[in-house]
Amino acid sequence: MSSDLEAAPAAALPDSVADGVYRSLDPRVVQLDRIVGAIVTAILSFTLALSVVIVWLTADTQWVARLLALSWPIVTALVAWLSYVWPEVSYRHASYRVDHLGVEIRRGVLWRREITVPRSRVQHIDVSQGPIERRFGLGRLSIYTAGTEYALVSLQGVTHARALRIRDHLLPKEAQDAV
Repeated sequence: MSSDLEAAPAAALPDSVADGVYRSLDPRVVQLDRIVGAIVTAILSFTLALSVVIVWLTADTQWVARLLALSWPIVTALVAWLSYVWPEVSYRHASYRVDHLGVEIRRGVLWRREITVPRSRVQHIDVSQGPIERRFGLGRLSIYTAGTEYALVSLQGVTHARALRIRDHLLPKEAQDAV
């Protein structure tokens, strides 16, 4: 015995992921990207500071060490500023759409890219979460396709639950393997 919701087509369900509407990423992805940017900035700054110390102690010419010592805070400040500003800009230029034919992902600030993955090209799909993504309830949908150029298409910045629903929608409903 099936319910009315199970019998209805996926596009007719009010909470279906395959509604064909362009959606923005989850806004929490901005803060997630800022945290990742801060971690990268800290690692880069530490590495540059260490290289300044090493060059200062080993260089025959002190002008190289002084130049590195001057560039270290400038590079760190620039990377920190970009790590804070860029996630918001990138968020405004990213969207995705899921319909009965497949998924379309739009992203890019300077170089815009639209990637369409038809359901018929999907080989398998992974949904993953890193520790910081798990903290924000976000996930990454990785779609492996038949082909070479876009054999892996990734959609980062959706809730983990939504990524699972998109995965379930894109996977074939019946087994299509040879018996």
